[in-house]
Amino acid sequence: MYEHIVVVGASLAGLQAAQGLRRGGYEGTLTIVGDEPDYPYDRPPLSKGFLDGRVPEEKLRLRGAADPEALGVDWRLGVAAMSLELASSDGGAHTIGLSDGSTLVADGIVIATGSSPRRLDGFDLPGVFELRTLADARGLHDALAAGPKRVVVVGAGFIGAEVASTARGLGLEVTLIEAAPMPLARVLDHGAGEAIADLHRGHGVDVRLGTGVASLQAGDNGAVASVTLADGEVIETDLVVVGVGCVPNTAWLEGSGLTIDNGVVCDETCLAAPGIVAAGDVARWPNPRFGGTLTRVEQWDNAVEQGTYVARRLLALDQGDDVEPYAPTPWFWSDQYDRKIQLAGIPTPNAEVVNGSIEEQVFLQIYADDNGSFVGALGWNRPRQAIQARMLLGQGASLDEARTALSD
Repeated sequence: MYEHIVVVGASLAGLQAAQGLRRGGYEGTLTIVGDEPDYPYDRPPLSKGFLDGRVPEEKLRLRGAADPEALGVDWRLGVAAMSLELASSDGGAHTIGLSDGSTLVADGIVIATGSSPRRLDGFDLPGVFELRTLADARGLHDALAAGPKRVVVVGAGFIGAEVASTARGLGLEVTLIEAAPMPLARVLDHGAGEAIADLHRGHGVDVRLGTGVASLQAGDNGAVASVTLADGEVIETDLVVVGVGCVPNTAWLEGSGLTIDNGVVCDETCLAAPGIVAAGDVARWPNPRFGGTLTRVEQWDNAVEQGTYVARRLLALDQGDDVEPYAPTPWFWSDQYDRKIQLAGIPTPNAEVVNGSIEEQVFLQIYADDNGSFVGALGWNRPRQAIQARMLLGQGASLDEARTALSD
């Protein structure tokens, strides 16, 4: 049996793994390392309810961390993992180096270090925010509450779109800038992306597509005062929010011997090396449900499922048992204004509306791959059909079966 398991990452996936280990009967030493000083908290409200004041900070802590002592965990918060030295091939333990100069020796490791916002050069002025951590959200909440003259959001992904929605709900003037020809171009098909743009325009957002930001300018106080677009136009602003995607937190694993390629590359059971599993935003594995393509998922639901799964995987490995491959159906949602947007599976350019209409912004569409297989569904204010689509994907339904079932 393992003597010491270390969970590196004190967020949702890491907490789920720790809980799963205890539920699975692990009674040994369990340590959770997190680079933030806060106990695990829920991130989705950071761009919505927490920003506009509807969700107080005390409501953010995840249920599993409500009583930090209940898990019997050694919490190492405010300390970052800096290095990993794998055990030798003839056995032994792994060694994790921490930012406070200490080390942890473990025979089992869960890597759940998540991801960080992609940063842009020249965006380090006061008044420029990113949104990933609770500390980020606290600062942005206060800045929005101060009543800026205009909020410029750079990046029309889910985070940028949600921040724009929240800021408009607070009555603020908002400009949303996206270098791609439509919002969420890397995620959604053209029609759905255009619907996102129309949704924001309909709520008074100044949406700028197909143009990026060339530079930021500071005012006399040293804080951001304007944004210059790639086409030369200057937009005055005193608050900029940057949301141009995330990168997995793997720098601390350089030289470890693990395979790092847009995340920690694992096998189909999330195993990265003997005694080491990965979960959440940082994990990349071949999902057999979609042909074994290497997949990395930045979604709340996946962090819950994968964190729970890797706990079972680690315990099964210790006991010499086999486990089924990790084959989830991706599931994501976003609340923007009065629209609940839900995505199940994988979107493709092959989209077909089977319920409602995009023009009315109340619809459900299904996605097919190049072989004509049913691989995904997107619902706008169609929660029942979206959940049904997720179930059908899990059952391996055909495109015709999905079309018939979801058109009612």
